[in-house]
Amino acid sequence: MKPTTLILSATALLASAAPARAQLTAIRGATVYVEPGVVEKNATVVIDGDTIVAAGKGVAVPGGATVIDGTGKIVTAGLVEASTDLGLTEVDEERSTVEGAFARTPDQAIHAAYRVIDGFNPRSVAIPIARTGGVTSAVATPRGGLVAGTSAWLMLRDGGISDMLVKAPLAMYVTLGERSESAAHGSRGLAVEELRELLDDAREYARRRGAFERNQTRKFAAERLDLEALGPVVSGRLPLVVRVDKAADILAALGVAREFGARLVIEGGTEAWMVARELAAARVPVILDPIDNLPSNFDRIHVRDDAPAILVRAGVTIAISTLGAGAFARTLRQRAGNAIRAGLPPAAALAAVTTGPAAIFGVRDRGRIARGEAADLVVWSGDPFELSTQAEHVFVGGVEQSLVTRQTLLFRRYR
Repeated sequence: MKPTTLILSATALLASAAPARAQLTAIRGATVYVEPGVVEKNATVVIDGDTIVAAGKGVAVPGGATVIDGTGKIVTAGLVEASTDLGLTEVDEERSTVEGAFARTPDQAIHAAYRVIDGFNPRSVAIPIARTGGVTSAVATPRGGLVAGTSAWLMLRDGGISDMLVKAPLAMYVTLGERSESAAHGSRGLAVEELRELLDDAREYARRRGAFERNQTRKFAAERLDLEALGPVVSGRLPLVVRVDKAADILAALGVAREFGARLVIEGGTEAWMVARELAAARVPVILDPIDNLPSNFDRIHVRDDAPAILVRAGVTIAISTLGAGAFARTLRQRAGNAIRAGLPPAAALAAVTTGPAAIFGVRDRGRIARGEAADLVVWSGDPFELSTQAEHVFVGGVEQSLVTRQTLLFRRYR
C-alpha cells in the first residue's frame, strides 16, 4: 500500500466512526481520584448511560455490567483543554484548513459575532490523538484581531457537532498588549480605548435597541451583530477572556472589567504572578501554559516556571492549557506535570486540568467522579502526570472511545 493511500484510508476510517451507544460499565478495584485532593483506593466506579451513578469503596458491581479490572490503575476525571484550535486547524501552513484565525489589522479587528461552532470540524484527525492523552473535553477558541468571537465547550467523542457540543457560546475573546498593537494602529493603550468604546456601545445598544432600529442613535463602533454578541458580556452573563501577558496590561484589563461589570478571565498571563494579589481579590482566574517559559518579547520579560504555583498560593483559580495548536492537546498532562516539578501541588495540577476549567466556564457537571456527574473519565496505567503512563480506557459521555488514531495506524503500517 502506498503511503498516501494509507493516510487517506486512515482518515476515512477515523471520519466514518459512528457514535457508539453508552452501556452499563463498572471499573473495579482502582485508585480513584474522586476530585482533586480526594483519593479512594480499591474503589469502583459505575457508569450507566452518560452519567456516573456510583463511585467509591464498597460500591457493588451491578449485574449485567461490563467490568474493567482497575487493579493497579488510576482513574481520574477526563482532562479539559481550556484553550485550543482543535477542530479549527488541521495544517497551519494551509490556509484552507485554518478556521477562526483573523488578521490582526485595524480593518479586521472586531469579530464579536463570530462563533467557532459554525466552523468546527468534528472529523478532525487531531481529536482522536487528543483523546490518547486523556483529554475528553476541549474549549475551541477563535484567534486574532481585537475581538475574535466566542468559544465552545465540546466533548471529544465520535459523532457530529450535536453529539459533541456541551455549551456555546462559552466566552468572548479579546487580545490586548503587544499582540493587539497591529489591530489598534500600533498602540496598546489605543487597544484598551477601543475595547472600552466597544463595550460602552454594546451597553448603549442593549438599552436603546429600538432607537437603533429607527436610526435614532449615535454611530456605534461595531456592526449590529457584533453589538448583539457583546450584550451578554456587558450584562455579566458571558465571560470575557482577555489574552494578555504583561502585568501592566493585566491591570488595565482589570480596570475595564470593573468599569463594565464583566466577568474577566486572563489567558496567557505570563506576568500574572506579579499581580496575583489583585487577581485573587477580583476573583479573576488565569489560563496559562507552564512550559511557555521564554522571554520571547518585552511583554514576557518576567516569565518564570513556578507562576502556576505562585498564583494558586495567592488564591487564584487557574487552568493549565497548551494555549494553541490542537496537535499539542495530547501533551496537556505533561504540562501539568511540569507545573508540579516547579512547585505546584499535584492536587492543584489535577484541578487545573479538570475542575478549574469547569469552574471558570460554568460547566458544573464535569471534572469530578461522583454520582450524577458526566461520565467523562480516564483509566491510566499509572500516575497521569508521569510521561511513561498511558491512557488505557477513555470514556466520554459514558461511551468508551477508540484509541486508534492516524498515528497508530501509521505506526502499525511501518513497523
